[in-house]
Amino acid sequence: MIKDCSTVWSNCLQVIKENIGEQSFKTWFEPIKPISLRESVLTIQVPSQFFYEWLEEHYVQLLKKVIYQELGSEGRLEYSIIIDRGNEANKPQTVNIPTKKIPQAVVNSYRPEQNFIKSPFESKTIDRNFLNSQLNSAYNFENYIEGDCNRLARSAGFAVANKPGTTSFNPLMVYGGVGLGKTHLVQAIGNHIKNSNPDKFVLYVSSEKFVNQFIESVKTNNVQDFANFYLLVDILIIDDVQFLSGKDKTQEMFFHIFNHLHQSGKQIVMTSDCPPRDLKGLEERLLSRFKWGLTADLQSPDFETRMAIIQKKMQSDGIDIPDNVVEYLAYSVDTNVRELEGVLISLIAQSSLNRKEIDLELAKQALKHIIEDVETEVNLDFIQKTVAEYFQVSLDSLKAKTRKKEIVTARQVAMYFAKEFTSHSLKSIGYHFGGRDHSTVIHSVQTVSDLIDTDKKFKVSIQELQKKFKSKAG
Repeated sequence: MIKDCSTVWSNCLQVIKENIGEQSFKTWFEPIKPISLRESVLTIQVPSQFFYEWLEEHYVQLLKKVIYQELGSEGRLEYSIIIDRGNEANKPQTVNIPTKKIPQAVVNSYRPEQNFIKSPFESKTIDRNFLNSQLNSAYNFENYIEGDCNRLARSAGFAVANKPGTTSFNPLMVYGGVGLGKTHLVQAIGNHIKNSNPDKFVLYVSSEKFVNQFIESVKTNNVQDFANFYLLVDILIIDDVQFLSGKDKTQEMFFHIFNHLHQSGKQIVMTSDCPPRDLKGLEERLLSRFKWGLTADLQSPDFETRMAIIQKKMQSDGIDIPDNVVEYLAYSVDTNVRELEGVLISLIAQSSLNRKEIDLELAKQALKHIIEDVETEVNLDFIQKTVAEYFQVSLDSLKAKTRKKEIVTARQVAMYFAKEFTSHSLKSIGYHFGGRDHSTVIHSVQTVSDLIDTDKKFKVSIQELQKKFKSKAG
């Protein structure tokens, strides 16, 4: 059957989508257009040189894999890079870069890993030197930013990485919500051990994969081979153990593997979305063993940690970013690390596609569909501007050090409404009013509340402003 470039690229995208996050897929793969397919060479058009470089740096192995799957060992990938978009009358100017000129991107260098064992029971004789640890080398301690939110877990993880199986942190259980860096941390442990102790067999596996492997071994009467494989492991890293819930036979197998490894001085590292005491559907004997070592939680990163994450990420990508943009991003995205990284990817893409330097305006543009604080809602900018106009003071004075009574009153009112109509923390509100402390915000809110109860004229003013904000929010 003769393949066309659109069909081949569409098939490639299906595989790519299953292997990366939704935001990354939309940012880096949806804009790509298939151009041609000639003699097993697929040409794809990318919007800029930066776009091409980003794909080569971050997704080259995945691209090799999908091209090999679609076009076989002769498959090649060629980039058509837009260097000038031209105008409506002219086609964009492009330059083609065949991957054969770039050694790390030669597509036919990809071969399925001969020694990768999809299931532990597939091989009767296992050479430990060729076992695949299933680790992502991008996860390491160097790019795992430490903060109050993760200090205990990171410190314990580093101790385990340096002395696996010999510390009191065995097992090490790391728990926390989505996108807080659990997988990054435990894989950093695995990579550190693997690099410093190459003779040790490190294995990372999701609990879902562990369950599926066990079920398959039962079907094919290979349970003993399954167990034998896991008993070879020196450092077992199992992700999301909460998914073992309700699977009694799998739990029984894991219990025996856990016991053997622990008694043999092997290291066990686990992650979960909650502490052991809150895990439901797991046997009590398993839960008690989970508590033998150390349980450490990961929390949402604080402002300072988010700042450091942004700066580290941008530095590693060789991108300069102004301090005011870093602060804006750190204050705007306060949920988890994964969402913050998604926002950074979107910002970098906006900068590349629009050929603009990263500044505050571009950051606001990139974030308007991601964060809640958008123009159609009541945001801090709108509140400050509306209150300043109402009290006939300048917008800058609300953020200044001045203690003039009329300005202090306007500032306190603006803080009061910021707390009522936005989701910003007290610390964040204080920051947007000239870097004031959260205690100043608490005092302002209390002062306005007291005046509403005691001053009828002031109460009317607040009600008038409240109508403006409610109509905007509605």
